[in-house]
Amino acid sequence: MLRLSKMSDYAAVVMAHIARYPEQAHAAAELSEAVGVPRPTVSKTLKMLMHAGLLQSRRGAQGGYRLTRTPIEISVSEIIEAIEGPVAMTECSQAEGECGLAATCGVADNWQRVSMAIRQFLDSVTLADLAQKTPIKMPVMLPIQSVSLASISDA
Repeated sequence: MLRLSKMSDYAAVVMAHIARYPEQAHAAAELSEAVGVPRPTVSKTLKMLMHAGLLQSRRGAQGGYRLTRTPIEISVSEIIEAIEGPVAMTECSQAEGECGLAATCGVADNWQRVSMAIRQFLDSVTLADLAQKTPIKMPVMLPIQSVSLASISDA
């Protein structure tokens, strides 16, 4: 099963909550209570999101965490990458690497295409979309026609 880590899920939930109230600064304790995630986990998530440049923090009585950009300017892929690193289906679809199967694999280029398609979709979904209480409308995807080897050899 292809699945994001719980930390990525928590990061999306925290960011969506902040996006719903962008004018206010959010304390870790308040966020923890609002989203139902333990405070140490929220604090760790906030630090990772800050390190990625998605949040800024300010200390003091008027302090807290705020978005560095508007929710429509932050993509879901940025949130995932802040926690997971680059979005890629396989190691070789992220970067050229040391793979023992590289010489005989034959699918690396296709994994790169799949990774790019997933990345493009995640780039198209914004934090503003994620923060909506209503489901995101999915684009209509046309089925990909497969071509058999027999039909290629007949041509």
